[in-house]
Amino acid sequence: MSADTADTVERTRGNRKERRGVVVSDAMDKTVVVRVDVLKPHPKYKKTMRRSIKLHAHDQENQSKVGDVVRLVETRPLSKTKRWRVAEIVEVAK
Repeated sequence: MSADTADTVERTRGNRKERRGVVVSDAMDKTVVVRVDVLKPHPKYKKTMRRSIKLHAHDQENQSKVGDVVRLVETRPLSKTKRWRVAEIVEVAK
C-alpha cells in the first residue's frame, strides 16, 4: 500500500480518540485495564479536579504489564466492555 493510499484510508476512518494511561490489571487474556486520569474544571468553582476512569483495552501480544504507561486508540467494539486497543507502550514499569 502506497503512502497516498494509507493517507486516504486514515481520512475515511475519521479522527480516532487517543488516551494515555497506566495499566492497573493484566490478568485477562489479550485485555488490560487502564486507568486514565481526566482533568476537568469544577462546574461552579472552576478548580481543576482530577478524575480517573478505567478502560478495557485490547492488547494483542499480551505485552503490557501492570504499571506500564500506554497509549490507547479508539476502535470498533471488540467485546461487551472493550472499545480501545493498545497502540504503543510509552513507558515500561520499573
